[in-house]
Amino acid sequence: MKKLFFETIKIEDGKIFNIEYHNQRAFNTIDKNFGIKKEIDLKNFINPPKSGLFRCKIVYDKDILDVKYYPYKPRVIKSLKVVYSNIDYSFKYLNRDELNSLFEKRDGCDDILIVKDGFVTDTSIANIAFFDGNRWITPRKPLLKGTTRERLLKERKIFEEDIRIEDIKRFKKFAIMNAMVGFVEIKGHL
Repeated sequence: MKKLFFETIKIEDGKIFNIEYHNQRAFNTIDKNFGIKKEIDLKNFINPPKSGLFRCKIVYDKDILDVKYYPYKPRVIKSLKVVYSNIDYSFKYLNRDELNSLFEKRDGCDDILIVKDGFVTDTSIANIAFFDGNRWITPRKPLLKGTTRERLLKERKIFEEDIRIEDIKRFKKFAIMNAMVGFVEIKGHL
């Protein structure tokens, strides 16, 4: 099966957000999957709508294959169901069948929290961070190194640690982060 990948880029009123982080992830994906060191500027493929909030989806392999724009409305998340899996989603694969299958196990919750090898990773659509009363901590081994996560780590607004499922009780609150929502504290529960 052909490996296809995608980037989800936030576009608001014609402005493209965090493009340098998407470019870096696309470069790393092409390099690690195809052995090609190919500088890429995704901005060259984006003709953003001038008004409104959109999710720009760029599908690629070694080359850009498709660019589409979708009006964006954030999913409300107030509860997470813990699910266990050995899923590999180290790249932003276009094929999300395994993630979708895990999402179906949410049992009435809004999303899932995936635990792999005893460690907390991500939700089905976002990286996660937990507040310990002092700092926001994100899992050292996420399923996917998201662009917002990478930016917040670089800005030293979040910090990496190994988080086991039993560690969650020591945290006071949690937040999700992805390209579309940025960093959003969740008013809910696990």
